[in-house]
Amino acid sequence: MIIRDRYLKLLQIRRNNGLIKVITGLRRSGKSYLMNEIFYNDLLKSGIKEEQIIKFAFDSYDDLLKIGEKLEDIEKDNRKVDASKFIKYISSKIGKGTNYIFLLDEVQKLSSFESVLNSYLKMKNIDIYVTGSNSKFLSSDIVTEFRGRGDVIHVLPLSFSEFYAYYKGNKEYALDDYINYGGLPDVSLMKDDEQKINYLDKQLKTVYLADIKNRHNLNENSDIDDLLNVVSSNISSLLNPLKLENTFKTNKKSNLNHVTIDKYISYMEDAFMLKKSFRYDIKGKKYINSPYKIYFEDLGIRNASISFRQRDDYPMMMENIIYNELRYRGYNVDVGVVETREYNKNNSSIRKQLEVDFVANLGSKRYYIQSACAIPSAEKMNQELKSFNNLNDSFKKIIVVEKSMKPKRNEKGYLMIGLKEFLLNIDSLEF
Repeated sequence: MIIRDRYLKLLQIRRNNGLIKVITGLRRSGKSYLMNEIFYNDLLKSGIKEEQIIKFAFDSYDDLLKIGEKLEDIEKDNRKVDASKFIKYISSKIGKGTNYIFLLDEVQKLSSFESVLNSYLKMKNIDIYVTGSNSKFLSSDIVTEFRGRGDVIHVLPLSFSEFYAYYKGNKEYALDDYINYGGLPDVSLMKDDEQKINYLDKQLKTVYLADIKNRHNLNENSDIDDLLNVVSSNISSLLNPLKLENTFKTNKKSNLNHVTIDKYISYMEDAFMLKKSFRYDIKGKKYINSPYKIYFEDLGIRNASISFRQRDDYPMMMENIIYNELRYRGYNVDVGVVETREYNKNNSSIRKQLEVDFVANLGSKRYYIQSACAIPSAEKMNQELKSFNNLNDSFKKIIVVEKSMKPKRNEKGYLMIGLKEFLLNIDSLEF
């Protein structure tokens, strides 16, 4: 059993908070396992009796039979589970004066699930936890779906520290495997590289992309596969739909326009395949909506989309890993921009934009972080530190480098730390 302590704690502190706990995230990232195994067992250990916990999966043949439904009939008729049958079943399970916990899996398959869950929420003795796979159910408007009564726990694939704890091979190769094949729980338990590649390729084509195409009625000539390939080849790079439109016109001889490109990217973001990170003007304290960067929720899926062919993009993948790690730790993460003025040989003033790879915020905490795969010279070091040197605040500044190294500070107090040390210590930002 892979114990996901961080997410377990997030569920523990939300118990009986009067809200519907909605567990979201990329398919195959372990949402159902978290709720039905890890959290369920924790509830039993805490003293909750088994009969107080009502588990129901709306895609389970056995569970559907309990309410007089058949999975094959639902799939044949392309309909949702009858809400009245589910309500009748629940009424037979609960009584007055006892507290109950609902663990409901794939709840979007229940008809009128929002109204049903909101009605149960009015009963003070019921605490509700749900997972689902519908894009609208899982998107950012979840609070609206539950009329302000939803509390979202976003589950990412395994962090490197989670992956490392259960890695069965030579620990020296753990980071390489994580970068190549990502952190989907099923993949992390596989030992054979060919098995991992085949699994990731199949999931990409028959689950993630197929879900998007079915959900949005896209045909096989929609170009979304090619768009994913282009975006995958440009992770950690500044992108905008207009630039991508020109790429398709020039290289693909396609008429895919920027409006459709923006829509397709939003579909993939809704499905938690990737996430846009907008630039934030640190001094001006404002967001710059375009261009933006794109990072993948799982590098294995990203690498599968380009057939694992790129081998010169380690710096970009390293940046993606750091981005996901910061999100795993609960930070809101933006790409930082520092505007400064420099003078050319003619002593003319030139406005320049320097980049801070990440601005990580959590409450009153803020960290500026640079991802530097290698710093072979003083010139490269000066280049990496230039944006830090133009910041006029006292927030902590951190440089993460590829090679393993003991954390240390330079003369300006900037922290330098190795990638593995940064990833394996949950408190590494506090060094």
